[in-house]
Amino acid sequence: MAIRIVRLGTPRHAGEGLRIGTVRRPPRGVPKTDYAARNYYDVWLPELSPTAPLVSWALSKPFTPARWALYARRYRRQMREPAAERQLALLAALSARTDFSVGCESLEKKHCHRSLLRELLIQRGAKVV
Repeated sequence: MAIRIVRLGTPRHAGEGLRIGTVRRPPRGVPKTDYAARNYYDVWLPELSPTAPLVSWALSKPFTPARWALYARRYRRQMREPAAERQLALLAALSARTDFSVGCESLEKKHCHRSLLRELLIQRGAKVV
């Protein structure tokens, strides 16, 4: 059993299981009833996404190594909030019992919170593909 880190809206992998969206806002122009059918997500956990101000800051300029490091520190700080900590612990524990996926819509895998989320889950003992 394991967690797969994915880009939302892409075709599902065999055995991927439940898809969890960690985006601040739902996909635009997609009816709520179509989120799963269009491979966005089955369950939405916006508490694991960066806050709107952090997203705005991140999108305001291209990432440099120093800027990415600052973004990563800010996102990790947000994930130390009690609600986020509880959800991370839950996902880490579930990864020992079932397959599921976690993701966001960003095209840029390297400079996306899902890469940081992957690290946070591994730190909590999650099995990640």
